[in-house]
Amino acid sequence: MVESVRPPIRVPRWPSAADAEPDFAAIRAEFEVPEEFPADALAEALRLATQPPLPEFDATDVPLVTLDPVGSRDLDQAVHLAARGSGYRVTYAIADVGAFVRLGSALDREARRRGQTLYSPDRRTPLHPPELSEGAASLLPDGVRPAAVWTIDLDADGEPVEVRVHRGRVRSRAQLDYPAVQAQADAGTLPEPLALLPRIGALLQERAAERGAIELGTPDQEVRATADGSWTVVFRGDLPVEAWNAQISLLTGRCAAALMIDGRVGVLRTLPPPRPEDVERLRLLAPALGVVWPDGASPGTVISGLDPSEPGAAAFLDEAGILLRGAAYTPFDGTPPQQPGHGGVGAPYAHVTAPLRRLVDRFGTEVCLALAAGSEPAADLRAALPELPALMAASDRRTREVERAVLDATEAWLLRGREGEIFAAVVVDAEDGRGTVVLDGHAVRGRCTGEGLTPGTRVQVRLEEADVAGRTVRFSLAGAP
Repeated sequence: MVESVRPPIRVPRWPSAADAEPDFAAIRAEFEVPEEFPADALAEALRLATQPPLPEFDATDVPLVTLDPVGSRDLDQAVHLAARGSGYRVTYAIADVGAFVRLGSALDREARRRGQTLYSPDRRTPLHPPELSEGAASLLPDGVRPAAVWTIDLDADGEPVEVRVHRGRVRSRAQLDYPAVQAQADAGTLPEPLALLPRIGALLQERAAERGAIELGTPDQEVRATADGSWTVVFRGDLPVEAWNAQISLLTGRCAAALMIDGRVGVLRTLPPPRPEDVERLRLLAPALGVVWPDGASPGTVISGLDPSEPGAAAFLDEAGILLRGAAYTPFDGTPPQQPGHGGVGAPYAHVTAPLRRLVDRFGTEVCLALAAGSEPAADLRAALPELPALMAASDRRTREVERAVLDATEAWLLRGREGEIFAAVVVDAEDGRGTVVLDGHAVRGRCTGEGLTPGTRVQVRLEEADVAGRTVRFSLAGAP
């Protein structure tokens, strides 16, 4: 049965003292983010952590490494890239969460309640107890771990020619982080397991563009701790190595989807293709924002050539979000869905590469392991697939609400007491005298009113309100720069 989802109980939104630092715990409480694990789930995790289930197949000879943000402990993936004739071999080990978390267990029940790991500025709220997610199941470089080992052979153009996946024991050689690996890539000193990452990543990006994939590439707002122990908001964009590494994950998700479709059972991450009227609306908007749209170019091609730091491009990318609406988890058992594709990927796609942090990936991986072994997925696994869309939708909704509340509260707290000040800003959307602006030199977005707001233009705005309790930042148009 699908678990019922109760609407969140609303508690006071913010401490009464406006000069208090952001209280992220209060936000998590408001949206009923699960904090402590039940005793039975913790007991299971502790028992399994002391005796990790290791499969017979030994893949510890492959010198895998992990590549993640600085300080990560929940390491889902380890990778090794090698040349193979005129093509390449991608070995991608994914944490084998299914070896620890059995269907119907206390850990399984709690993971369904949580749905995914939630990242707040001050703490992680994990999908699984840290004894597993940051210990025995994580692909840390401190010993042998169980994994679902994907071996994907690519031709010279980066297209898959053979795919295998099976359980195996692996050992990561090093825990690497994005900034350090980017510096190595820039210096031409990448370690052997990642030496081919720029080449393979670029090939996969080229194939994605040919498929019509759409990647907005807009910087994310992120709340970060400051050196003095306070908080600020920054815009964070991906480094090239992050984009290349993401292509390895997308490749694996495409291979998983193909396996599911061939096997006529699974759960896909679907996104309908852009509606023609939305593409045409963007095409007509492009000249006004200084965006060049060559004849015959796909939206993804146009978007990939834009610099988000340019005002017109930023406004165009904000509008382009309309192309990526309607994402869903689509389970099937028998005939595959009529629309199996993912518009952002440009192909059918399934989530299987982050099982420590996302519920659905464990189920997708178990389906793939069974199908790759020539077996039918177990009956209880198949029966669970239709439950996943509602569980993931509830979890995604809660995560979005918490992330938005954290940003809104921090933005208001940073600007409190500055009402009446004038700021330089860029208009990213506007209609009928209302719009959204992004402040120059500040990673703050806010609503703005004023006749003459035009997307893609630089303006002067006056801060009218910075309400910490209401999590509201509001500006009015003060004039041209």
